[in-house]
Amino acid sequence: MALLSEHEQRQVAEAIARVEQQTDAELVTVLAARADDYAYIPLLWASLIALVVPGVVHYLSGYLTMYTLLLAQWATFIVLCLVFRLPKVTTRLIPRSVRHWRASNLARRQFLEQNLHHTVGSTGVLIFVSEAERYVEILVDEGISKRLDDSNWDAIVQAFTQQVKQGQTLAGFIACIQACGELLKVHVPLTQARNELPNRLVVLE
Repeated sequence: MALLSEHEQRQVAEAIARVEQQTDAELVTVLAARADDYAYIPLLWASLIALVVPGVVHYLSGYLTMYTLLLAQWATFIVLCLVFRLPKVTTRLIPRSVRHWRASNLARRQFLEQNLHHTVGSTGVLIFVSEAERYVEILVDEGISKRLDDSNWDAIVQAFTQQVKQGQTLAGFIACIQACGELLKVHVPLTQARNELPNRLVVLE
């Protein structure tokens, strides 16, 4: 999984700059490699399988002595810990609801950390992506939400999510920014030229 290059990040920043020429909204984009390291997941699954599988084999066959059963459990645990720590494997072991919950929490922390709640007129817009979780979310401050219902972002998020799944993160960002811009220039048009927050893509590795 490769995050965007510096050249690609500049393309995202340029797309934001173009949109902000037509709206009072302040857009910030955040791209995270993953929302959590999920360090406990490999240990949890490896422990469960190491306890159950050798025990079941021993129960059904009676072949293993207590000493070999213990060795089999330890060997199974160590091997599975190593295998389950591979990022692609780890992600598959985590329920989707847990992955999305962690990604959603990170999005909300980033909304605060990027000072989107301190803009003039409360017009902050966060476009958040977590690649490992294939998760996309758009968060807006109350100055936007009063004029645009959350349902307005659903189709944009769904389209972007599909592009992230297909490995087209850059194209997804550009299309998402442009689609948001089309809504914002109508409902939150430019009244005063300003640029309160950096346009650069924030990358969390």
